[in-house]
Amino acid sequence: MNINVLKMKSFYLILIITVTSTLSLWSKDWTSWRGEDRNGASTEKGLLQYWPEGGPKKLWVSNEAGLGYSGFTVQDGILLSMGAFDKNEYLIALNENTGEKLWAVKVGELLTNGWGDGPRMSPTIEGKMVYALGGKGNLICVDIKTGQKIWQKSLPKDLGGKIPGWGYTESVLIDNGKVICTPGGKEGAIAALDAKSGKTLWRTKNFTDGAQYSSPISVVHSGQPQYIQLVMKNVVGIDPQNGSVLWKTPWAGKVAVIPTPIYSDGFVYITSGYGVGCKLIEIGKNAPREIYANKVMKNHHGGVIKIGEHLYGYSDGVGWTCQEFKTGELVWNEKKALGKGAIAYADNRFICQGEGDGKVILIEASPNGWKTHGEFIISPQTKKRNPKGRVWTHPVVCGGKLFLRDQEYILCYDIKG
Repeated sequence: MNINVLKMKSFYLILIITVTSTLSLWSKDWTSWRGEDRNGASTEKGLLQYWPEGGPKKLWVSNEAGLGYSGFTVQDGILLSMGAFDKNEYLIALNENTGEKLWAVKVGELLTNGWGDGPRMSPTIEGKMVYALGGKGNLICVDIKTGQKIWQKSLPKDLGGKIPGWGYTESVLIDNGKVICTPGGKEGAIAALDAKSGKTLWRTKNFTDGAQYSSPISVVHSGQPQYIQLVMKNVVGIDPQNGSVLWKTPWAGKVAVIPTPIYSDGFVYITSGYGVGCKLIEIGKNAPREIYANKVMKNHHGGVIKIGEHLYGYSDGVGWTCQEFKTGELVWNEKKALGKGAIAYADNRFICQGEGDGKVILIEASPNGWKTHGEFIISPQTKKRNPKGRVWTHPVVCGGKLFLRDQEYILCYDIKG
């Protein structure tokens, strides 16, 4: 064979391998609140380890998101979120690479609230469908490509739920053909609906607490699949087959219970703000056992992420905090560098976003202390935010991009290394 032909074949083979490797680093979809595993940690690699002065390159800005605090999910180049326009809430789809709006579909009437109107949750993607829950409990299933509505349910009207004070904020869980949601109330705090039709499959008849603001997770413990959900006074494990309570342990929540539970190797970690603190539970084979309960982490709503044997997040009164998972001990805290806010993880870095000024800081994901690797401030920022509102949408990393939001503005940054 001609040596030049061999060289060309080798070149194209290397090119294909390079492109394939790059795609595997950056093309992971983000299909649910806090990611597929609901742990807040992206698996992407090859990202910037240091940001240039002024932050990473801004790729696009959209001002078409509407009002509200809804987060992001991403699949096959489609970015999904929610927003309020006039008196209604909508599920919206944008082109991930350009910010162009692809479609919008009405979810339901507007949630009005003293801290800011509009939807709060992140849409959930499963296959060709996307599921979105509005602030007043309107739940819809939509075709992700076309925006065509497949079915719709109301958590208060159809499922007997009661709208929490700040509206429904739960990001529904999709698992094995079921939509898991938390309407709350005497008919059963948690419901399983058929993902294709919206038909009710079961309710947790022996667990009837009111809805709060946390989102459920799906785990397998000692061979037993289960859904774990946190409400005001309890954290529970639920059997996916019939909605029966596998275990329950009390929680002394106050005012609002928001952060998503964290599961790791038979242990469940929960936290909430308003001075409450955190707790680690070992599920065990029988009754759950409390390992510790303290006030090292009092996370209000910015999220906590477990990396290795440590937890990271913002703790009211303590600042940005690293806590040892198994013991609950404080490892380090930082109060001066950045105010209260939300956290995301990717490629050995945390992206910490301040709720007050929109400052975003890249730090090492390390128990050795707060080490900054770049920062910038979101721009533009909204002029339509409620005076009591803040920059509350959590950052999301997907496809080598960082997505941020302040009300009607969605901002996309290139963070590929």
